[in-house]
This record gives sequence, structure tokens and C-alpha cells, in this order.
Amino acid sequence: MSADNQQERLITAGWIVGFIDGEGCFSVSIQKSPHTKLGWQVFPEFVVTQGEKSIDALKSIRDFFDCGRIFVNKRHDNHVENLYRYCVRSQKDLNERIIPFFDEYSLQTAKKIDFEIFKQVMGMMTKQSHLCKEGITAIAELSQKMNRKKSRVTLVSSETVRQDPDKG
Repeated sequence: MSADNQQERLITAGWIVGFIDGEGCFSVSIQKSPHTKLGWQVFPEFVVTQGEKSIDALKSIRDFFDCGRIFVNKRHDNHVENLYRYCVRSQKDLNERIIPFFDEYSLQTAKKIDFEIFKQVMGMMTKQSHLCKEGITAIAELSQKMNRKKSRVTLVSSETVRQDPDKG
């Protein structure tokens, strides 16, 4: 790689880090699923959201990482433009593209903490910890520390409480 290409990559990487610090999100959601042994499924996701006028920024990020997709969230409220979401959900792409990038080019805001938790969850999923009750519970506890100031209820519903003799 020539010096010019290295310099250009550094500039682009710096722009992406700044953009993600402002507009990006690392998240882990856990949803009920009748198709899994435990009845719950873990969904890690890297997302950047922009209004329609800034979709070119999302396309640039998608092209840089060479993975993920852009989805439209049609607005049905008083906003003038639709929202677009660049999403990476593939565990392979998250582990091989997104995480190594942010390991090399560190985030500068509180999102760095979310990224570190996200990376920890991805490591647990790589070890298939999410396939046992203890692992998915640990992931749920970690995910509660991300992106929110107040805690949320996860892995608990009236149905699971009623069916679990330890919860009743």
C-alpha cells in the first residue's frame, strides 16, 4: 500500500470513527423465539441512522466496511424525510470487519464503553455461551449496561415466570 493510500485510509478511518461516535450504535437485543431451545434469541447489531438527505454517508460507510445493508424506515409522523439505517447483523462480519476496525481506530466518546461490552458479548457468542441459560443470562445483564441510563426488563415475562418454578 502506498503512502498516499495509507494517508487516505487514515483520513477515512478518522471520519468513520467520528461519524460513529456521533451517529452510530452497538446494540444487543434478546427476543423471545419459539425456534430456539431456550426460547430466547440474541441479536447483536451495529447500526448507523441518518435522514434521507444524508444517505450517501451511509453508503460510504457500507462501502468502506464492504458488508451490511441499508434499510428505509418510512416516517408516518410530522417529519419530512424518511430515516435510513445502515445495519450489520452478520456475526461473521461483526467479528471480522466491524470489531477489528474499532479495535484499531478507537472511539472517543461514551460509545467506546458500549463497543467494549458489545465485543465481550460477541466473544461469548463465538464460544456459543448464548446457547445455555447461564450464558444468555450473562449476555442479558451485559446488554442492559449498553445505550441506556435506566435498566430494562429482559428475559422475563408472565409466561416465563409462571413456567419457571425458581421464579414463582
